[in-house]
Amino acid sequence: MGEKIISGFSKLSKEEKIDWLVCTFSDQRAETKQVLSEFWQEDADLQRVLDGFSENTISNYVMPFGIAPNMVINDRVYAVPMVIEESSVVAAASSAAKFWMKRGGFRTEVRSTKKLGQLHFSWSGDVNKLREVFPTLENKLRTETAHLTANMEKRGGGIREIELIDFSDQEPDYYQLRVAFETCDSMGANFINSVLEAFGQSLQSFVATHSIFTDEERSLEVIMAILSNYTPECIVRAWVECPVAHLEHACKDMDATTFAEKFRKAIRIAEIDPYRATTHNKGIFNGIDAVVLATANDFRAIEACGHTYASKDGQYASLSHCTVENGVFKFWLDLPLAVGTVGGLTKLHPLAKLSLELLGSPSAKELMSIIAATGLAQNFAAVRSLITTGIQQGHMKMHLMNILNHLSANEKEQRAAVKHFETEVVSFSSVRTFLSNIRSSNGVLAHE
Repeated sequence: MGEKIISGFSKLSKEEKIDWLVCTFSDQRAETKQVLSEFWQEDADLQRVLDGFSENTISNYVMPFGIAPNMVINDRVYAVPMVIEESSVVAAASSAAKFWMKRGGFRTEVRSTKKLGQLHFSWSGDVNKLREVFPTLENKLRTETAHLTANMEKRGGGIREIELIDFSDQEPDYYQLRVAFETCDSMGANFINSVLEAFGQSLQSFVATHSIFTDEERSLEVIMAILSNYTPECIVRAWVECPVAHLEHACKDMDATTFAEKFRKAIRIAEIDPYRATTHNKGIFNGIDAVVLATANDFRAIEACGHTYASKDGQYASLSHCTVENGVFKFWLDLPLAVGTVGGLTKLHPLAKLSLELLGSPSAKELMSIIAATGLAQNFAAVRSLITTGIQQGHMKMHLMNILNHLSANEKEQRAAVKHFETEVVSFSSVRTFLSNIRSSNGVLAHE
């Protein structure tokens, strides 16, 4: 094991990192080096920018960049960029966009953009004293961070509320300051964390010097200062609705009333069964993550927040909901989304920058709407498939080209397979058998 341990790896050049890696962990050194170098950018300056996004970079990992057209959101038409490797996702979002385009499109409402941060601290003093002088403390906190918040305040953002939370009944001497922020069009992580860390210093100074506290109460330990990725008040709602009769062509083998009720019941199952809700919400995030990635936002934070929000009532449940009342079908999604359109990688990554340009250089609120509508579109398409043809029919047909490439099918074989499987069930074994049959029949297809 010792020969695979290295010290100072981060200080090596890219070439030295690769040489060590392939010599230590690869049995096919030349091939490994070739694969890694094939994905480097020819533009050396661009490659340096990409290398700067992360640590110990040795190559670039390519993902498909696709477009879901015809997405009508609040009466505006978008071509939504999506970065995802699952072939059926973009197709499903595009299908749902086209379906709802003729029925009023998607509507959205951003209900709040409040983001949260926390200063966690340990203190054995009298919390009632701290509450008594809290207005003075709050003024000190705001005053001593004014140099950090000035630019954000000019844009309409800044610190909104500061709240003292007492957790000492659950953990001895544990308290926190929960702080609400408005960060406008930026994600604001660095801004929030800088303010919170400054709060920690101000809080310690305040407790150490204020006359209300005894000598025994003057020691306060800051445990950590960090934003929270749970933003239950940074909410966007996306919805579609139409008369049930307008769903007549949602499925060729099902009338509108039956479709609407079966769809509603499928959503209800995801509301009451966490096993179904997990897969159901994963489908929603197929659409959400793809747009978040395309715009260089933090999909891990958004996923974590969304899944926490799905558990807010004590049990993990569906993020989307559906009603069929008084002849009207309504399907909606409430989602916490903390995103940015300025700062971070949004301007540094060329495709992220292009994505935002294609979307009309949206504000953070508008991007929230686009992301939520795409997640709802994805969910509609998935549930429609589940309650009608089944998920595998469309998914596996989209997956057919991946199987053909895996089996090294040439162009003529691919055309023949696509035609054959228009009416046949796609599976890895069935495609392999099909290729084997046509290759052994006369050898023509296999060599053209």
